[in-house]
Amino acid sequence: MQDLFASQPSGYQPLAARMRPTRLDRYIGQSHLLAAGKPLRQALEQGAIHSMILWGPPGVGKTTLAKLVAHQVDAHFMTVSAVLAGVKEIRQAVDEARQVKAQSGRKTILFVDEVHRFNKSQQDAFLPYVEDGTVIFIGATTENPSFELNNALLSRARVYLLRSLTQEELGQVIEQALSDEEQGLGSQQLQIPQEMRDQLTLAADGDARTALNLLEIAADLAQVRADGTRQVTPEVLTEVLQAGGRRFDKGGDHFYDMISAFHKSVRGSSPDGALYWYCRMLDGGADPLYVARRLVAIASEDIGNADPRAMQVALSAWDAFERVGPSEGERAIAQAAIYCACAPKSNAVYRAFNQCQADVRQAGSLPVPEHLRNAPTSLMKDLGYGAEYRYAHDEPDAYAAGENYLPEALADQHWYEPEPRGLEIKIREKLQRLRQQDAQSSKQRYRRRR
Repeated sequence: MQDLFASQPSGYQPLAARMRPTRLDRYIGQSHLLAAGKPLRQALEQGAIHSMILWGPPGVGKTTLAKLVAHQVDAHFMTVSAVLAGVKEIRQAVDEARQVKAQSGRKTILFVDEVHRFNKSQQDAFLPYVEDGTVIFIGATTENPSFELNNALLSRARVYLLRSLTQEELGQVIEQALSDEEQGLGSQQLQIPQEMRDQLTLAADGDARTALNLLEIAADLAQVRADGTRQVTPEVLTEVLQAGGRRFDKGGDHFYDMISAFHKSVRGSSPDGALYWYCRMLDGGADPLYVARRLVAIASEDIGNADPRAMQVALSAWDAFERVGPSEGERAIAQAAIYCACAPKSNAVYRAFNQCQADVRQAGSLPVPEHLRNAPTSLMKDLGYGAEYRYAHDEPDAYAAGENYLPEALADQHWYEPEPRGLEIKIREKLQRLRQQDAQSSKQRYRRRR
């Protein structure tokens, strides 16, 4: 059987590449997929492998898992990078897979890294060969497959979600590297106190590759002592971690997941949740003004007239950031986020607007009722434009009870129904009172014609 991990270049290899596990029992993380009794683990143990999409953030073991799958089922393994390859390379891989099957009867696993970078026609090129079993397709992606991959390809592959590694799992990755004398750093007698290891795992932010890269830099900078040991000092660690950074893809799923969490925290009246996700986004390099713009939308969608001041606060925070800059401006946005989270909630305006738009599309172009039309000329007046219009300021309490401002076909329609929260309690009471006056009025607009 071909050893997928033996043919490594003879020159320098990063620690992360050298520590890539070659056996399934050395693989760390993804226990929700690979623990005993889990479906993927059972399929591997039985040799019943299938096409799959491995979806997860960088550094969680997608490529390694694909290689281990091939190793476990004794399959020929081929890699195609969506960054560099096209349809030509796909066809070459398929030809090689056919030759391998003809010569040895072995299956071929075709691993496509960053498969989301292939366009529709390139993705379609895989379909017949996946369908007829020429290759077992394994794609790796950091992006949501339901958005980035064709439905036809998704229907032929099972999607597995790989999770970021926990700090405990990253600690195991570091421990493996420190104890492995052949591929790791075991021969260097490297000494790193536990609290410093914890700082490394925290800085790695769920990414095993980052953890090993940071560890390798720390080892290179470690101080050599008289007894031959190498000590990672706090000063060395500080220098190493300056190059670190949180995982944050401004245009990808991780970004939108955090924005979603922020929005749902504000909607759910959790100021702590809103503040946490806002700070997480800032820590990852998000544009604070994106959050400010989202808050303005939240103020309308989720708060509305229950507290109209929320819109003013959100707009003021946006304005403050642009006037005073990030230091004070970020705090102003935090203030607005907390205010919006604590404000009474109502989506009555949001629902009313959406429903009215739908009804307008469905009802078509109903004419403006004659009593609501403008009549600037004598001809228009002769045609009845503006006839019987009741000027609200001439009516008791400046309200023309029984008047109607909709086309007759929609005369009884109500879209805006205030919630019994915040200021909308008062709005609700007022509208109910006005509707009672309408019902009791002897001057009801359309009912007189029926």
